[in-house]
Amino acid sequence: MDTRKEQERAELHRSIWNIANDLRGSVDGWDFKQYVLGMMFYRYVSENIANYIDKVQHEAGDTGFNYAELPDEEAATARDFLINTKGFFIKPSELFCNILKTADTDENLNVTLDTIFKNIENSAIGTASEPDFKGLFDDLDVNSNKLGGTVAERNKRLVKLLNGIAEMKLSYKDNTIDAFGDAYEYLMGMYASGAGKSGGEFFTPQEVSELLTKITLVGKTSVNKVYDPACGSGSLLLKFAKILGKENVRNGFFGQEINISTYNLCRINMFLHDIEFDKFDIAHGDTLTSPSVHHRDDVEPFEAIVSNPPYSIKWEGDDNPLLINDQRFAPAGVLAPKSKADMAFIMHSLSWLAADGTAAIVCFPGIMYRGGAEQKIRKYLIDNNFVDCVIQLPDNLFYGTSIATCIMVLKKSKADNSTLFIDATKECVKVTNNNKLSEENIENILKLFKDRKDVEYVSKLVANSDIEAQDYNLSVSTYVEQEDTREVIDIVELNKNIAEIVARENILRAEIDKIISEIEVGT
Repeated sequence: MDTRKEQERAELHRSIWNIANDLRGSVDGWDFKQYVLGMMFYRYVSENIANYIDKVQHEAGDTGFNYAELPDEEAATARDFLINTKGFFIKPSELFCNILKTADTDENLNVTLDTIFKNIENSAIGTASEPDFKGLFDDLDVNSNKLGGTVAERNKRLVKLLNGIAEMKLSYKDNTIDAFGDAYEYLMGMYASGAGKSGGEFFTPQEVSELLTKITLVGKTSVNKVYDPACGSGSLLLKFAKILGKENVRNGFFGQEINISTYNLCRINMFLHDIEFDKFDIAHGDTLTSPSVHHRDDVEPFEAIVSNPPYSIKWEGDDNPLLINDQRFAPAGVLAPKSKADMAFIMHSLSWLAADGTAAIVCFPGIMYRGGAEQKIRKYLIDNNFVDCVIQLPDNLFYGTSIATCIMVLKKSKADNSTLFIDATKECVKVTNNNKLSEENIENILKLFKDRKDVEYVSKLVANSDIEAQDYNLSVSTYVEQEDTREVIDIVELNKNIAEIVARENILRAEIDKIISEIEVGT
């Protein structure tokens, strides 16, 4: 283990915790997260652009150049160059480090910051990076009553926030860890674990993300691009950058998110993990009814798809007469139920999966055995040999729900006409009130997935014809026998013991009767 790296991470986490505790007092933690992350992002883009232009100038021979000290008028000459290369522009006077110097004496700090945030977003208007920057600071509302009832109270909190973020060891030049990205993940996890469902919807635990990512990467050292149709804050997508290296995701990171605040967080997350604006494409909207234009016929399918879509949410279904003819859903001949959209996400993902790709999707267990339309969709999937594996996960892995979820793995070019079922319910470690996947747990599950063999009580490779005979039930428990851990009873020995007890009881009764008889004679 890298001691320095762990020390930096621990120190970073302590400072984030202190900032959150100091500032969130009158503000709900999940809401206040937006401010902490938003201000982190402001610091990030400031350092990112300043370090970039400094490096260019230093390499050109001007070793004393410092963008932060440059007059705005001189910096304006590099505006077009910076927008073309970085996707945005910030004046030297509006950099995080310069605003920090005068924050505590600026009576109009809220106006100053609001103007800066608008200037950063506006600098991308009319350029290729506009969709990636538009509305990014919307949730960092410096004029919100959540920060205080008066301008003075708001500014006092904003100064605290700026100072707290400034003190965090976040420089990506000097740290051994991916500091900004790690801080983001820690904050999301910290708030999600305490925010229940409101947080859990938008954040998949890192260990589950790692398992899903590694499942899709078996046999691959690079992929054309990755996609998450319900991407939340983007943690699943970014696992590929961490595991493969972002350069090995050749054509970038794609996703769609329906919640506007989470959509903003996802784009911020991309930047904080140093993914350049031209390497990600995150869309806002309903994936099922309004899929992003970037994911249509003129775009090649995805070699890797990972997702943890919302469980059993409502959708238009057959209320919308156009959907049954949609190329994503039409092949199954039926739409997912209006009250349960789970199978619609499955079909959507399958439609965008490359011939040599893999999709790993977290599923609500009910879709594996319920009847009606969901059974018909399972029939389509099995009859066409698209289901590669079903993995039953332990319960209590996710924020906001204790449900034991499953992973469905989809492939379009399988080598056999069988489906692998894995019971991974025991692959976890207990951490406080939750279960967690350890590195060993993840590797154990991956080995079972790769080996594709029968292991008693754990995994079973089942011919698709046998699944048909089970009415297309895809529940792991239907095929993987549960180990009987009850104590084995020796009936012969038990009967012998019972006989001895009865005999002893008869002797005791006779002795008691004798004593009573003697007492009665004596009286």
